Amino acid sequence: MKERVFFLLKFFLLTVIIFIVGKCGFMVYNHDAATWTMADMLEVIGHGLSLDVSTALYFLIIPFFVAWASIWLPMPRWLMKPYYIFVAIAFSLAFVYDTCLYPYWHFKLDALCLQYLETPSEAMASVSTGYILLLLLALIVVAVIISLAYIYVVPVYRLKKGHWWESFLFVLLIPVMVIAIRGGLDESTTNIGQVYYSQNQFLNHSAVNPVFSFLSSFEKTASYVPDYQFMDDDECEAMMQGLYPTTSENPDTLLTTQRPNVVVILMESCGGVFTQDIGGKKEVMPNLNRLESEGVYFSRFYANSYRTDRGTLCTWSGYPSFPRSSVMKMPAKTRLLPGIAGSMLREGYTTSYLYGGDINFTNMRGYLVNIGFEDLYWKTDYTLEEQETAEWGVRDDITFKTLSQMVEQKSQQEKPFLIGYSTLSSHEPWDVPTHRLDDEILNAFNYLDECIGNFISEMKKSPAWDNLLIILLPDHGYSYGEVGEEHPMHDHVPMLWLGGAVKEPRRITQICNQTDLPATLLGQLGIDHQDYHFSRDVLSKNYTYPFATHTYNNGISMVDSTGFAVLDLNANMIVTDQSTDAQALIKKGKAILQMATRELKNMK
Repeated sequence: MKERVFFLLKFFLLTVIIFIVGKCGFMVYNHDAATWTMADMLEVIGHGLSLDVSTALYFLIIPFFVAWASIWLPMPRWLMKPYYIFVAIAFSLAFVYDTCLYPYWHFKLDALCLQYLETPSEAMASVSTGYILLLLLALIVVAVIISLAYIYVVPVYRLKKGHWWESFLFVLLIPVMVIAIRGGLDESTTNIGQVYYSQNQFLNHSAVNPVFSFLSSFEKTASYVPDYQFMDDDECEAMMQGLYPTTSENPDTLLTTQRPNVVVILMESCGGVFTQDIGGKKEVMPNLNRLESEGVYFSRFYANSYRTDRGTLCTWSGYPSFPRSSVMKMPAKTRLLPGIAGSMLREGYTTSYLYGGDINFTNMRGYLVNIGFEDLYWKTDYTLEEQETAEWGVRDDITFKTLSQMVEQKSQQEKPFLIGYSTLSSHEPWDVPTHRLDDEILNAFNYLDECIGNFISEMKKSPAWDNLLIILLPDHGYSYGEVGEEHPMHDHVPMLWLGGAVKEPRRITQICNQTDLPATLLGQLGIDHQDYHFSRDVLSKNYTYPFATHTYNNGISMVDSTGFAVLDLNANMIVTDQSTDAQALIKKGKAILQMATRELKNMK
């Protein structure tokens, strides 16, 4: 058994070492891309280790079964050599192409490179013959070195027949390997975003394992974004004219200053169905109901999507959602998106994000870093006891206290600040510490409301309140009772602006979308928002056609002054018609989805 353990351990450790050496070579070769130190290299190695370990375990599967079989069968000397050569070639291709193409692409190796093979002449036109020859030489040299390392360091012929009980131990190891490859037992699985840690994108890219990057992107590039071609492009573009103005013209002023400290709170699943104004429920969220009259309340505000990863991106990037695709899970795309944090960072703000759960979930870390958040605080910043207070992580009352402390501390600094915060307790399995309402779902939102009320009360007592803008909105709506995706109330959600920076209580009755937050907020701050192609300043004079759009799996809903309509894309039929012209309304929704999909696919 000892020989088999050493065989597997040597293969695993050698693979990890090869990945680390590859990172170092990547950084050295691309030293002109950014300024970095040896300390940065050590951090890159440390932060990238989890991805290296998971990828190494993938390639350990074949040696694992060979070692298992060796208990019963003698292993010939040559058996593993073909596999070692295959691995060496695969790693060589990944390392060399990733390292050499980075100066041109400025992003990690992914399946996009396969598209260039369809037009090899154009792909070769940008490099010289000498460069190609050097590239081929590098591929051969690296492949030979890696294959020899495996052949001499991890020989298979030393494995002798073993005992039956050893086979039982291998069975026990299978779930351990699966969990390790997956990245643990949390909701999130291993993903590129988990290694992102710096505002310096070169360091983040250096930490990413190129083999994992390619394999994970291959699946998404092949089928992740369906084609939505409902009409010819000319007609689509004609319909899009004027729908999304990207400038502000004499916007109505809601604030007392253009440089308030800003806190944006994404309330998990907090659909309007749980509020009094939208859903007619007084008892569920009494604090939010009361606060609506104290700030600026957007009474006809609609969520763009149905999941946290999608809604979070809609909120911060003003980018639309897609029926079957999560843009947040596409690192090659998210690195090109604008973000409120980045826009404010360039204007002198400091930026932080707080989340009590696993911030690696659905590539959330990578996305937040990409759009400009400097400091991330999440589950691992709490004690082990606090991390287990809820199924999804740290309970909301605990993280709201952290938020209060962050506001107090940052209000002492000279620079203005932006804090983003996602709650998590109002989510299945609804495990909250209070039990005021019999319905567990309503009770969870009542608990969230209590946390919000306590936070606002505490902030009102603080000097920080005077220059504070707090924006409360959900990440998405929620299906409750008869209110499902086909119901007009499902995505009708509350958005409320509070704080001493708010000039006076107001009620904004214009129909608007979650994606309109970036343009509307930046418009109030006097910050340019032309990069937000699908975000509108709803307080601007050029916001002349109020409407909201929403996508879910696999459908579109639209609302404007004519009413509400829902299209089921599977059946290609309107399943809810509460509009005086549902066909025209849905056609606008199709045009938006078609244009957004085209932009997403062309984004490079």
